[in-house]
Amino acid sequence: MDFEYILGGITASTMVLLFVLFSSASKKEAKALVHAENNGSSMITTAKAETGNQHQEISPTTDIIIVGAGVAGAALAYTLGKEGRRVHVIERDLTEQDRIVGELLQPGGYLKLIELDLQDCVGEIDAQQVFGYALYKDGKNTKLSYPLEKFDSDVSGRSFHNGRFIQRMREKASTLPNVKLEQGTVTSLLEENGIVKGVNYKTRNGQEVTAKAPLTIVCDGCFSNLRRSLCNPQVDVASHFVGLVLENCNLPYANHGHVILGDPSPILFYPISSTEIRCLVDVPAGKKLPSLGNGEMARYLKTVVAPQVPPELHASFIAAVDKGNIRSMPNRSMPASPYPTPGALLMGDAFNMRHPLTGGGMTVALSDIVLLRNLLRPLHDLHDANALCKYLESFYTLRKPMASTINTLAGALYKVFCASPDPASKEMRQACFDYLSLGGVFSDGPISLLSGLNPRPLSLVLHFFAVAIYSVARLLIPFPSPNRLWIGARIISGASAIIFPIIRAEGIRQVFFPVTVPAYYRTPPSNLHD
Repeated sequence: MDFEYILGGITASTMVLLFVLFSSASKKEAKALVHAENNGSSMITTAKAETGNQHQEISPTTDIIIVGAGVAGAALAYTLGKEGRRVHVIERDLTEQDRIVGELLQPGGYLKLIELDLQDCVGEIDAQQVFGYALYKDGKNTKLSYPLEKFDSDVSGRSFHNGRFIQRMREKASTLPNVKLEQGTVTSLLEENGIVKGVNYKTRNGQEVTAKAPLTIVCDGCFSNLRRSLCNPQVDVASHFVGLVLENCNLPYANHGHVILGDPSPILFYPISSTEIRCLVDVPAGKKLPSLGNGEMARYLKTVVAPQVPPELHASFIAAVDKGNIRSMPNRSMPASPYPTPGALLMGDAFNMRHPLTGGGMTVALSDIVLLRNLLRPLHDLHDANALCKYLESFYTLRKPMASTINTLAGALYKVFCASPDPASKEMRQACFDYLSLGGVFSDGPISLLSGLNPRPLSLVLHFFAVAIYSVARLLIPFPSPNRLWIGARIISGASAIIFPIIRAEGIRQVFFPVTVPAYYRTPPSNLHD
């Protein structure tokens, strides 16, 4: 009896202890729930002990997780949030960034901005309208205007500080109650049985968190550390841009980008505010990038680049070099080569890059967002990952007209515009300048392709080979010598060697014969349709 009495006492004490612990835990969970609700979040968080670290898991009440809040991520967050989706954006750094690219939006991109109701984001940041380009070569120049006659007066290119533009889009996205922007670093995708279920990330306080959603869209930029499992990244660094800012000077052609066909490669000027002009000096990959730290870069800019700068900008260029705020960045290109993955999608520079010479990156990204919005619009439910993945394969084909036109033109123009000792390359470069200087259809056609106003890959190929044939014809008239015939043959061969590898990487069938691709005809799955 004494033994039973003692055992009963121990059991009763254990029950009391368990009740106290359970009550304490319940109070903590209740406080966590109240805290989440007070912060305007509909997400319930539960805490788990994990090898000494506190790990949070957010219950999957989010529709879409977006990794990255750059141009693509911020625009996508607002667009999908406006469609009624519950969006959780995780961005490594939500402060305003100071970059030397992503500062020129082509007219085609501005039209996409209007479609997304984001055109006001270029307001109040001192953005400048851009109406075309001025092209310089060997002391001669020609003005190439965008063919904007059929559009409203507000439609043009825009140039601005990249960081200001992104902050405006982030602010607009955060005004939507169903969009949550959070600063954190995504460490990995959460995958179960081949399906991406969400992400693992660290908050700005170092808290490890798992967030789940039916669809995760990765937009973490050109240095993405997540794309390797979602695509076959064939990244090529063609050159580096060296960037500096010229102050209190005027461009020879107001509200135009200026491209100098310099030696060894192009030099760009364009306005980024009412008082500042961005200069980007291209340094080809085959040439060693001068050091910024030991004064080598400043000497290079003064001795090699400055003599090629238009006289109107020369003094301001030297002053900018002396000021010393010089930065560089690699110019990367990467064709879109996705692995269709249930539960995940790549967008922006994490998915597809091209040489920034033509300033087409943001136009491609915004065009992709318009397309994705339209594809997702009829879907009420995103939870069938496999059906959604199969349906969204159409995205990769439908994006090709705009993306492949701008990608191919950027790669081809860069190779043509670079100086070369080869006679055939010299002829092609000169012919390109002269062809564009003819005006009319000879300049309007290529500029409408570059601006995103006429995304037609076939038209691009025709104009490219028209330049090559124009170059050969000039060689053979009036007397076709054997040497000129040989150079002419090499011009055609060289042009083919430039453009066909780029098109092959884009996908010949998807670019020119999209209707033969089965994914082109994908319709919304009936079980996901509203």
